[in-house]
Amino acid sequence: MTQAQARTSDQLAVDRTGLAATRTLMAADRTLMAWIRTALSMISFGFTIYKVLQGFADAGVHLNHPNSPRMVGLFLTAMGTVSMVLGTIEYARAIAMLREYQEESLWRPSFFIALIMACSGSFVFLSIIIRLL
Repeated sequence: MTQAQARTSDQLAVDRTGLAATRTLMAADRTLMAWIRTALSMISFGFTIYKVLQGFADAGVHLNHPNSPRMVGLFLTAMGTVSMVLGTIEYARAIAMLREYQEESLWRPSFFIALIMACSGSFVFLSIIIRLL
């Protein structure tokens, strides 16, 4: 009889639960990284729209609706920041749920990057608001 065959069903269940928790943790990390990519795209695109149109205005180009593109840039930056915050909250809840089965720290690399992104998005959003006032 080999070592694997000598294991009890309780031991196997504990191993399988641990593996399932690890897979769920990795899925949560991948989901958070998707939130980060989406938020980064929205924040950078919104900021780019704002800066390009600000350059046009500084060069003296007359736009038919001068505030509309800036508002679109502001909207995308705000939505990117909000999505990053919501994704981070969802991730924290998933980790809290996993703690019932496996000891996990919330301070994983993906969570740290998400916090940086949320702070960066907030900074970009506030810088656009300050410039508009």
